[in-house]
Amino acid sequence: MTIEVLTPGEKIFEGEISSILVPGVNGRFQILENHAPIVSALVAGTVNIKLSSGGEKNFLIEKGFIEVLNNEVSLLVHTPVEENV
Repeated sequence: MTIEVLTPGEKIFEGEISSILVPGVNGRFQILENHAPIVSALVAGTVNIKLSSGGEKNFLIEKGFIEVLNNEVSLLVHTPVEENV
């Protein structure tokens, strides 16, 4: 599965991932490979990305949206701060 993490001004990450855990409006939820198509609003919290290579990336976000379609994840976020690289 591939991901692009975008802000209004730039692309801050792109790569192959095995899963992503995001802070949805109704609680945290996880996206795995072959997930059904979805578009969801996100609230302030931590985004946890597990890389296919075995590493992790974590971002604190203020708000945003996630879109998943055909194993492609687009994460559109406001005020991301990367932590625990």
